Amino acid sequence: MHMHRYEKWWLTLGTGALILFLLILGVSAFHQGHKPPSAKAYIDPERVDATAPFDQPGLKEVSGKDWDYELVIVASAFHYEPAEFTVPKGSKVKIMATTKDVIHGFEVAGTNINMMLEPGYINEYVTTLDQTGEFLIVCNEYCGAGHHTMKSMLKVVD
Repeated sequence: MHMHRYEKWWLTLGTGALILFLLILGVSAFHQGHKPPSAKAYIDPERVDATAPFDQPGLKEVSGKDWDYELVIVASAFHYEPAEFTVPKGSKVKIMATTKDVIHGFEVAGTNINMMLEPGYINEYVTTLDQTGEFLIVCNEYCGAGHHTMKSMLKVVD
């Protein structure tokens, strides 16, 4: 079978680009030890309940930081802890969340808050809550048979 000279060039270029891409990806993933974006901090997922601040989940007012409140969330099989919390309007909140068992999602409907929670990894998000109302928090990562019941409520009040 005869192949045109330009066709051979393009096949060589495409194959070379694919090999280069896979080589860069392999070096990046394995040699440099890249981890998920949320891997700033790691805790033992079996000891989440005994590790601060996740041993006392909930909303706490703080001072001397760039935010007004810290919201600590623990996700586990089909529920969030705490199940409901209230934040004053205009507050800057740092959300710290993790999970004890499997991958869960943490999406606050109607806002730009959307995190993936992986066992043992601490995920953080800082936001200002400027809109009053009740916001449903749902798990947007399939986590098992009770996934559809996994919810919480964020209330932003004046």
